[in-house]
Amino acid sequence: MDSNYGIKIWSDDNFIIEDGLAKINYDCKPSLISIVKDVRKQDFKGPLLLRFPHITEKQINTLYNTFNASIREYDYKGSFNAVFPLKVNQLPNFIHPLINCGKIFNYGLEAGSKAELIIAMTYNNIGAPITVNGFKDKEMIHLCFIAKNMGHNITIIIEGLNELEMIIEVLNETKLVCPNIGLRVRLHSGGSGMWAKSGGINSKFGLTSTEILEAFELMEDNNIVNHLTMIHFHIGSAMNSIKPLKKALRESGHIYAELKNLGAKNLTSINIGGGLAVEYSAYERTRFYSLSEFANDVIFTIKDIAKQKGVEEPNIFTESGRFISASATVLVAPVLELFSAEYELDHLNLKEANPPLIQELYDLYRDMSQKTAYEFMHDSIDHMESLLTLFDLGYIDLQDRSNAEILTHQIIKKAISFLEVDGYEELKKLDENIQEKYLVNFSLFQSLPDYWGIDQEFPIMPITHLDKKPTRSASLWDITCDSDGELPFDLKKPLYLHDVNLNEEDYFLGFFNVGAYQDTLGMKHNLFSHPTEVNVVFKDGKVVLEKILESQKIIDILEDIDYDTDEIKNILKGRLQEDIYKDLEKYLNENSYLKTIWSYYE
Repeated sequence: MDSNYGIKIWSDDNFIIEDGLAKINYDCKPSLISIVKDVRKQDFKGPLLLRFPHITEKQINTLYNTFNASIREYDYKGSFNAVFPLKVNQLPNFIHPLINCGKIFNYGLEAGSKAELIIAMTYNNIGAPITVNGFKDKEMIHLCFIAKNMGHNITIIIEGLNELEMIIEVLNETKLVCPNIGLRVRLHSGGSGMWAKSGGINSKFGLTSTEILEAFELMEDNNIVNHLTMIHFHIGSAMNSIKPLKKALRESGHIYAELKNLGAKNLTSINIGGGLAVEYSAYERTRFYSLSEFANDVIFTIKDIAKQKGVEEPNIFTESGRFISASATVLVAPVLELFSAEYELDHLNLKEANPPLIQELYDLYRDMSQKTAYEFMHDSIDHMESLLTLFDLGYIDLQDRSNAEILTHQIIKKAISFLEVDGYEELKKLDENIQEKYLVNFSLFQSLPDYWGIDQEFPIMPITHLDKKPTRSASLWDITCDSDGELPFDLKKPLYLHDVNLNEEDYFLGFFNVGAYQDTLGMKHNLFSHPTEVNVVFKDGKVVLEKILESQKIIDILEDIDYDTDEIKNILKGRLQEDIYKDLEKYLNENSYLKTIWSYYE
């Protein structure tokens, strides 16, 4: 990784580095640390989720403008439409701005559960499309009918013949107007990337060719063919290659044409699902196509099939959520401790007579020069291994071991300061031996569940000190009581951070592209709730912090997991003196994250 943390690879110019600070590349270009300071001045401590609605708006504009440019280039007769899949991020601080800035394009929502459907029915702009995916029961289908009755442009995507039968039942029982109907087709074509299994013949969702024909016949028998408006497919999230998409487009395009020729006169749309990739890597580009290439391939391929089959060119729908939401949220968390802090020289307590290897370590530290730095550092690590063996055998005592650890660490720090400029590459040979442990005030399970669950990569960098070369190979520890709460140092994708004195300054890390899935997949492991979140908006050249949502209080977290909080308070109050209980009550109304005693930036 370069000293700019790969920002030119993953940030899409949303963030820049200037004057040693990470800044938002928009309007007055404020630094992230200035926003953090403003939030902390309002007494919100712990990790922060910063949401940037202007980035969401940029992504929506880019999606529509790119597809519409391809439509003009190929003289395509259909229109481009899109919906945001709520499963990617359902939280109101994200959804409300998304709906507002998408209004100009008639941008809609996709729901995959009853709760998500209620969100769409309540907040989606009337006339903007709603698509409903996933397995459904009769109650959910009835909700779709109610949404249609409200005036929504809603399409039920059928995952199985039983769902079509339930549509017919609800239609006959309620006499309400039938929503649009879509058929999700199970293609032979699969996707590429981590989530490729969501497409292909063995995927969880969709109708086979035989079931498609049966569904069409069932619709004919019940006089609802005129409600069939869409076919839908999805071959995987975050596709890293466009080649499988081309194959899927041809397959779905032929199915569309066959249904048109069978008599589905109102079938006017192909929904290509999601799949647009987001660049998460800070080391090399993993997405092998641009959005423009993606759009051109979609428009060209479907136009070509429509021409071959002699049918009208369909409207194109997409359901890309990661592309819209990921980049608009940044997690910022303070480093609480460097675990080498106990190895400072003021803890050194040499004896009058020290074991020879201890004396040699002291001589290495005292006599080191830039010329000998790499050699002496290597020697110190070897000496430390030998001293640990001697300790295990009982030949040196605990004080000797402590002195050995302190001297070895000080030798490494001194060597790094010498080698930082001229011999930086030499350090990489010893990265696993000299890595620093950074304790960060956040929960990996709450804020980065995809890292813990599926090894998803996220860009990470400090938001200050970016004019200084980072020299410490870093492992990150979260504050949960779980050994899995760690982002270990990885030689293939190394993270380097700065050697800072936390008694003199704060050091914040930014975790980027965390706006897709992480919020709602996050878990209350150790009962840590969501970080404090804030929408960062720009008005008249100034930064305005809107909709600050504080991390949950401890007492509220306990209520969420079904404790009787009144009972908890009564039991504690009954067992404590009144003045002591008042102290306890203050803590019950704080969040679970750790509080720093002193802050350089406040």
